[in-house]
This record gives sequence, structure tokens and C-alpha cells, in this order.
Amino acid sequence: MSTPPVSPSTPPRVSRAETGDASGWVLFAAILLLMSGAFSVMFGLAAIINDEVVTVGGDQGPTIWDFTAWGWITLIIGAVMILTGLGLFAGNRMARWLGVAFATLNALVQFGTISAFPLWSLMVIALDVIIIHQLVARWYE
Repeated sequence: MSTPPVSPSTPPRVSRAETGDASGWVLFAAILLLMSGAFSVMFGLAAIINDEVVTVGGDQGPTIWDFTAWGWITLIIGAVMILTGLGLFAGNRMARWLGVAFATLNALVQFGTISAFPLWSLMVIALDVIIIHQLVARWYE
């Protein structure tokens, strides 16, 4: 069977896999990266401004470390995640790997407060795993 002739005015169709462009799933991952970064920034600010607000059970709460220090770490990671998400929107290929790295780092940081905030920590970890999956499995080179 032969393929139908292509007229000179009609450009041939090129798939995203052939061009190396990001797919819609990568844009989805960029949106999730922005959301996760924004959550981290807000939670980090809350921990920095008033660490008593984010403790569970007052002074007897199950804190693993100082929530103010954790707040600064979370705030910085969240801000970098937001910048990386914007880089994904711009189509920067380096932002893909930075997104994987910072989503992994953010998931690991959440283990520091999993005893104090189990549902929140598990939600953020799950969000980060989805981001990592979308950036690794859904990008065409």
C-alpha cells in the first residue's frame, strides 16, 4: 500500500515524539510543581512567622526538629520549585531535571514532619511522586 501524495502546500505531520517537544503531561507536571511549591512556601512562611501555630498539641507535640528551621528549608525549596515550574512552562529542558530533583527533595523534607502532620505530609509526598512520574515517563526526547 502506498501513502497518499502530500501536496506541496501541506506540511507533513510531525509528532511530538519526533520534535522533542513537551507533551501536555509535562504542562500538567508544571502546574503541579507550581502548586506544590506554593503549598511549601505558604507552609514554610507559617512555620517561620509563628512556629506555635504549626505545632500539634502545643509544647508536647511530636516535633522532630525546630519548626522555624524546617520552615526556612521548606520556603526555599518551595520558591525554587515555583521557578522550576515556570521554567517548564517556558520549555526549558534543564527545568525537567531540576523539577525531578526538587520534587524528590521536597518529598524527603516532608518526612521531617510526618509525625506531626501525617495527612498533609502524605498528600505533599503523593503530589511530588506524581510530578516525578510525569516528568520522567511523559517526556519525549
